[in-house]
Amino acid sequence: MQFQNNQIYHIYNQGNNRQTVYFSDENYKYFLWKMRAYLLPFGDMIAYCLMPNHFHWLFYVRQTEIKREILRSHVNYIENMRRKDKYGRDAKIVTNDNSSYISKSEMINLNEAIGIIERTYTQAINKELDRSGSLFRKECKAKDGWIDDFVTIEYSDIKRYNNFKKSTDYLYNCFNYIHNNPVSANLTVKDIDWEYSSAQEYAGLRTGLLCNIELGKELMGIDSIQT
Repeated sequence: MQFQNNQIYHIYNQGNNRQTVYFSDENYKYFLWKMRAYLLPFGDMIAYCLMPNHFHWLFYVRQTEIKREILRSHVNYIENMRRKDKYGRDAKIVTNDNSSYISKSEMINLNEAIGIIERTYTQAINKELDRSGSLFRKECKAKDGWIDDFVTIEYSDIKRYNNFKKSTDYLYNCFNYIHNNPVSANLTVKDIDWEYSSAQEYAGLRTGLLCNIELGKELMGIDSIQT
């Protein structure tokens, strides 16, 4: 995947042969923690949906490459939060030892970070279920906005977006498509009934720390989401 700074991408992947990749509530939650740890240093999550055998992200890339030690520190911080949330006082704290990462190239790009998410999640699931092999298809895919053509965001300041018009069909249709996945798959009646997407955050039914809801509303030129 070729990413560029200051663009929105629809990023998605599915299980090998469309196999299940999330087997329990804990699996979904663990993958969401990994998204928060490895993606947010590169930009803002606008919307997402995790389905039993695939995922969708609407992601605003601010920078395609960052220092490896910065990512490692952020990952450790989020992992410590996850462990405290799950284990409480018994949580084993991760140290901020970046040596293994610094010994590689100084910089890390978004493609590599996505690969780490899928690989480390697969390793955890394989250990949990006593299985082997990859879970996800080899190549994660991405589109700029909703179509294969480039839809670039260029801005002179944070409040003005020149080339990505507010309420554009490309962005809003992709946003709705992502949230409507559980309904299309007959898993729920309404998008807000599916716990593993950002639909509830946009509807004001839940507060989350993964999506930048205000940025999403601003980019789409909307004050609220109709459900």
